[in-house]
Amino acid sequence: MAGHKKSGFEEVESLLQDIGTKIEQLIEKAADAGGDAKVELEKKIRDLREKKTTIEEEFKKGKSKVETLYNSKKTEIEPNLKKSQKHFKNAFKQLGEAFKVLIKKT
Repeated sequence: MAGHKKSGFEEVESLLQDIGTKIEQLIEKAADAGGDAKVELEKKIRDLREKKTTIEEEFKKGKSKVETLYNSKKTEIEPNLKKSQKHFKNAFKQLGEAFKVLIKKT
């Protein structure tokens, strides 16, 4: 399949990997930081990890539900799938923005 466009799921999976990488970078920065900055960074890292875990769990649940449904009702589902994909991507964009802000602060 030449010119294969990433599916919504593949896109989300790569975004999750990207977020994981950014969390790792923050952990490294936190290790180098001192005092209050370190405490603040570690708190933010915990929050971000929790958010990422929640999104991953929702994503996995959603993905298996969608795959099951999709296979049984392909034509009915196509339009709805596009809609929920948009919401999901927006959530990721917001998380991405939060990372940019965080990384700039450190």
